[in-house]
Amino acid sequence: MTTGPRDAPEEFLRALRSLRGVSLRAEVELEEAPGPARIAPYTAALVAEVHGTRRDPDADELASGRFVVLHDPAGQEAWEGAFRLVTLVRSTLEPEVGQDPMLAEVAWSWFSDALAGQGVDARAAGGTVTRVLSQSFGALDERPELCELELRASWTARDEDLAPHLRAWAELLCTVAGLPPLPDGVVALGTRR
Repeated sequence: MTTGPRDAPEEFLRALRSLRGVSLRAEVELEEAPGPARIAPYTAALVAEVHGTRRDPDADELASGRFVVLHDPAGQEAWEGAFRLVTLVRSTLEPEVGQDPMLAEVAWSWFSDALAGQGVDARAAGGTVTRVLSQSFGALDERPELCELELRASWTARDEDLAPHLRAWAELLCTVAGLPPLPDGVVALGTRR
């Protein structure tokens, strides 16, 4: 991530630096994006896409998302702290999965498990899980049914070390994308063509 605005407080700059060295799975393609304006005095954002093979630009996108860092040095009562993380994860699922009445609860458990797996104590966590089932008719009748899943969540970090939060978010992206979990120290080989 960039170093931040020149007038940014040191704790915000340390938070951004903590994200720089985070190692993610090869299937996760991460880029910087502009942070949202007017939500907090200091913001930064990352966007990601998850592909089924090792950084193959022609591979299908399995999931995408946004990771936003909000910082208010004075803190905000609703946040219960000074650093708020806001995320979005999107993916297209099999229609049968989308019709499962437990999908929202399962998707939220993916979020909770990803944070717990990185040792993140998420204060004031909240969010929504949305699923959209699409079926085409008439001239579009040939299109397959689709299920789109969108998970939005936010939580407060205890300090400016945001690396475990980013790793948890990337793990959530891979889970939603349907990639199998990788044990520590194991590298995915990717799929064959």
